[in-house]
Amino acid sequence: MIDRSHIQRVLDKLQAVEADLSDPAVLGNPKAYREKMREHAALRKLESTANAYFRLLDEQEGNRELASDPDGDPELAAMAQEELERIEAALPEAERQVLAGLIPPDPTDARNAVFEIRAGTGGEEAALFAAVLFRMYSKYCDAKGWKISIIDASGTELGGYKEIVFTVVGDGAYGTFKFESGGHRVQRVPETEAQGRIHTSAATLIVFPEADEDDELDIPESDLRVDIFCAGGHGGQGVNTTYSAIRITHLPTGLVAQCQDERSQHRNKEKAMAVLRSRILDQRRQAEEAELGKTRLDLRGSGDRSQRIRTYNFPQNRVTDHRINLTLYSLDRVVEGELDPLLDALHAYDMEARSKI
Repeated sequence: MIDRSHIQRVLDKLQAVEADLSDPAVLGNPKAYREKMREHAALRKLESTANAYFRLLDEQEGNRELASDPDGDPELAAMAQEELERIEAALPEAERQVLAGLIPPDPTDARNAVFEIRAGTGGEEAALFAAVLFRMYSKYCDAKGWKISIIDASGTELGGYKEIVFTVVGDGAYGTFKFESGGHRVQRVPETEAQGRIHTSAATLIVFPEADEDDELDIPESDLRVDIFCAGGHGGQGVNTTYSAIRITHLPTGLVAQCQDERSQHRNKEKAMAVLRSRILDQRRQAEEAELGKTRLDLRGSGDRSQRIRTYNFPQNRVTDHRINLTLYSLDRVVEGELDPLLDALHAYDMEARSKI
């Protein structure tokens, strides 16, 4: 049971935060105002979930008394017992919601997400699997009303992707997908296999938060090398004859971003620069977290292809997340974008781990 006094101490901040929101100094500082608005929203959400949780506890106590009263009405006792079973079934989730509200939110969780999917070992089959992953995330985003914007793609003749980079624009997109980075392995009979043998191939995935105006990141022009080239399509054929594709290299880190999705060289440069800023910030943040020894790096991987996080076994209709030992026999639905059972389990595991720190 969660201590009521502890929750009340957290909620006592609400009045101070509401006062800050009407402070001219905060109103005149967009960054500070956004931070206070996020804090206010989180406290209001905690207040709502805490009220629902403690209401269940009060109802539980009352129904226990009715159900166990030897002098009470048997029919009333039976009704109280039924209500008690309903309450006890609802309590674990209500408690989880309160615990989640007590953990300070990561401010980057509300941001858009940047995805990079790369074919790993397995040749053409790995490229086809990269396309399956892109379609899977696309269908999930479509269902949520989130917009996907392709930044760069290197396709193959059979419709696969050697690499695809895209952004997901939606409130909370990064927070939803932040545990998807790592090695994704597939076991299936490839379209390219005539003998019907099961092959294993892989793709690697990196997800990081999109940079925004709150980030204090100064990148001098002297730190950048900009290359301009012709865009290419599936299989490497040209899709236009103008030099509109842009590749930007950040010389101090060696990080690279490119975009050929737009016909305008200027728009391609804007998009590539946005991805590059996001990559630089994510690299810095991961380095800072590694120095602090943060346990969350266990779930939010680096995208290293040696870090296998999930296996998709098509013959058995099975998907397994190795980090939390979760196996689901619903791969056919997962690849159609029904990712909530996986994503919810990862977030629940992370929340439980963080609540123990």
